[in-house]
Amino acid sequence: MRILHVDVNHPLIIEQFKELGYTNDEDYSASKQEIEAKIHLYDGIIIRSRFSIDRPFLEKATKLKFIGRLGAGLENIDTDFAKSNAIFLAAAPEGNRNAVGEHTLGMLLSLFNKLHKADQEVRGGKWDREGNRGVELDGKTVGIIGYGNMGKAFAKKLKGFDVEVLCYDLKGGIGDDNARQVGIMELKQKADVISLHVPQTEETINMVNLDFIQGFQKNIWLLNTARGKCVVTEDLVTALQSGKILGAGLDVLEYEKTSFEQLFENTMPEAFKYLIHAENVLLTPHVGGWTAESKIKLAQVVVDKIKKQFANEI
Repeated sequence: MRILHVDVNHPLIIEQFKELGYTNDEDYSASKQEIEAKIHLYDGIIIRSRFSIDRPFLEKATKLKFIGRLGAGLENIDTDFAKSNAIFLAAAPEGNRNAVGEHTLGMLLSLFNKLHKADQEVRGGKWDREGNRGVELDGKTVGIIGYGNMGKAFAKKLKGFDVEVLCYDLKGGIGDDNARQVGIMELKQKADVISLHVPQTEETINMVNLDFIQGFQKNIWLLNTARGKCVVTEDLVTALQSGKILGAGLDVLEYEKTSFEQLFENTMPEAFKYLIHAENVLLTPHVGGWTAESKIKLAQVVVDKIKKQFANEI
């Protein structure tokens, strides 16, 4: 089989495909239109998130047997059309779930202990102990929304703390020793911390809005390592200003990718301006699953899934 790689990944993915007898072509600079013009030559494509693989693209991919997506989500792929054409989809949430779990815990502890604020103040010559008095995680209730690979990884990291961990998911019967599955009402009644680990779907886009936030009995901390469009930024800021949200750790933003850099060149939305100056907000550039180890794991998971799916053709 002939495979086109359009994003740079760990070299093991090319090495192992070569060992399987596959032909690997690499094109990391051509436009989507240029890739479309030659995709009919390929049995497989390996991508992270360089461009969307939509229906018009797939209609031109007449030989395509599989799409390898080195990441957790498939929102940049027209999965329904791909499946209707018997195209195998190999995503890799198993590859970076541990990294996401660790990053989420790191953000939470940093927020609770004001580590970013304290670090910046000390660097600036300010020694303020009382102003940087933190809160402890022990005794809190952590609510996880979306209990798949990422949510379960975060719950596992919380095992060393004296916390109650609740999970909410549209799928039933997925609670385990690390988290008790509850309904949305109990989650909103008990949670001190909410961590999002949902895919981007029609149901989750703008899910965290003002009505959703106001439904919590307590003032809460919010963590989002899922997808930026799941949170309405303006409503988040309103809740931060009122104290309903005590602090937020955001690894993802609705302003991501090509539009993000433009925020600093053009007129910046007031909501985003608030976030970048807020002392109780921690921002990272979608690197929750972006570790040296996960780069290897993501590539290996995709290779293994494709190898298993097409074992009879090797």
